[in-house]
Amino acid sequence: MSQASVGFHCPECSQSRKQRVIRGPVAFDPIVTKVLIGVNLAAFIAAGAWGGSALDLGPKPVEELSLFGPFVDDGEIYRLVTSAFLHDGLMHLAFNMWALWVIGPVLERVFGRPRFVGIYTVSLLGGAFGALLVDPVAPTVGASGAIFGMFGAMAMMQRAAGQSVWDGGIGPILAINLFLTFAIPFISVGGHVGGLVAGAATGTIVVAMIRARQPGPAIVGVQVAIGALCVAGALWAAGTWANPIF
Repeated sequence: MSQASVGFHCPECSQSRKQRVIRGPVAFDPIVTKVLIGVNLAAFIAAGAWGGSALDLGPKPVEELSLFGPFVDDGEIYRLVTSAFLHDGLMHLAFNMWALWVIGPVLERVFGRPRFVGIYTVSLLGGAFGALLVDPVAPTVGASGAIFGMFGAMAMMQRAAGQSVWDGGIGPILAINLFLTFAIPFISVGGHVGGLVAGAATGTIVVAMIRARQPGPAIVGVQVAIGALCVAGALWAAGTWANPIF
């Protein structure tokens, strides 16, 4: 072997002065995760400028864009989505965006960008359904439903791969957050649990379809169908505001 500037070369390579460069895989860029975080940050700044402050959500965005059963029942269906991009304070935003940054790139890389968008959207809508089901007259904001949905999808992904959710770390994180959900007042229990169930169910179905080598459009189509069911459930739950179920 002949000593080189980096390591050693065999005599034949040294004589021919030819090197073979082996490139590793290109680093994955979680574009969708970055876009989602950017949209949430932009919405937080815009909401603060609209009637609140730099660190607090004012009454005007809550009145116009939050999840509120009577208004959804009156036809303002867009609130199912807009409410998930509003946050009541900097800490609320920071925790959700930290969780999105930690888990989002993993799901985006494993499931692929279109399916990751589907999981996030279905979880968001499932959270809206759960929030309206439990308390349709409580104004609700935040991306927590979507975040809990990603927790559920991650758990199902690890379970399908034969990994322990407790060893992988998502189990303890989910357990702690569920405890806080029920222990701390004024947290949307329905939103968190609804998002978790929707994300876990969607993750389970997507993993099964990927293993069955189903085409990508078919998988996205199933996600759209699940999202439509969540919307239908949310509209039904919003209609119960005069006579709440719970």
